[in-house]
Amino acid sequence: MCPLISGATLQSQVTYVLFSSFYFLGQEYLSMGMSSLKLLKYVLFFFNLIFWLCGCCILGFGIYFLIHNNFGVLFHNLPSLTLGNVLVIVGSIIMVVAFLGCMGSIKENKCLLMSFFVLLLIILLAEVTLAILLFVYEQKLNDYVAEGLTESIQQYYSDNSTKAAWDSIQSFLQCCGVNGTSDWMGSPPASCPSDPQVKGCYVKAKLWFHSNFLYIGIITICVCVIQVLGMSFALTLNCQIDKTSQVLGL
Repeated sequence: MCPLISGATLQSQVTYVLFSSFYFLGQEYLSMGMSSLKLLKYVLFFFNLIFWLCGCCILGFGIYFLIHNNFGVLFHNLPSLTLGNVLVIVGSIIMVVAFLGCMGSIKENKCLLMSFFVLLLIILLAEVTLAILLFVYEQKLNDYVAEGLTESIQQYYSDNSTKAAWDSIQSFLQCCGVNGTSDWMGSPPASCPSDPQVKGCYVKAKLWFHSNFLYIGIITICVCVIQVLGMSFALTLNCQIDKTSQVLGL
């Protein structure tokens, strides 16, 4: 006859089996957690690497326009509002934010990840606020831009920067003046097309904007969706780092 198993021995074996089960389940959970962490980490890293390269390109174009000053100054009330300055600022912001995302993801640094998240959130809120303000004050903005462009035309022959700006825009857009050739006192400059029915640059720019409003809207929505995805990835990776740290601590 087989010897009877004592209660203490049976209890120890059951405890061992349960411990082994929980151990292997914990190892499997840890393995799945590490795999998810690696996937999120590299997705966020390459996501931000692409944007960092785009920021470098934008910054490069901005520096090029600052050096060559092809578009000059159109608004003398805002002399810093040039194409080169705008591109340099936008490119620099993209590079800084993308750098935080890259380093935070590859180093699994929670501080950098949360900084990346907060900056993206601020940029997204600023974009939404700007869109609302543009919608509410559209007519005032139109009047302000038209007035500023009309004032800059009056300084065409006295300011080389303004002359370079108007010559570049009129040649590029094939337009003349703000609303048409009548904006120029006397004969229009050589950069204006010879067609007497040519449209003004501001009128042509508004027509182009309205005709491509759908595409502009789609691009804007895509940019916002990408920003939200970046924020979601950063927050998810941050939470996954916490979970992995807790499992390793156990």
